[in-house]
Amino acid sequence: MKDENCIFCKIVAKEVPAEILFENKNLIILQDIKPSAPFHHLIIPKEHIQSVAHLEENDREIIADLFFAARDDAKKADLKGYKTIFNVGREGGQIIDHLHLHLMGGWAK
Repeated sequence: MKDENCIFCKIVAKEVPAEILFENKNLIILQDIKPSAPFHHLIIPKEHIQSVAHLEENDREIIADLFFAARDDAKKADLKGYKTIFNVGREGGQIIDHLHLHLMGGWAK
């Protein structure tokens, strides 16, 4: 389901231009436009889910897909270590109300 006001939904629908680094039937990966790490990608499901707090039991496959995509993206980037982060709600730092996983790394040893 798409939210007409959601920037990520608009990117998924190709209504707003973005450099999509990876795409499959379930998700896309983008470079974060305000990175908090030397390497900072966003892994975004194509289905609109507001946040982790809004997940339902039948969304388990989506979460698995996000984490496997993060693993594969980190491997492709040759990251030796990395963080995966979900921000949930404004009080948790979530800015865009569409579930997305931050993949961050690239810090010096």
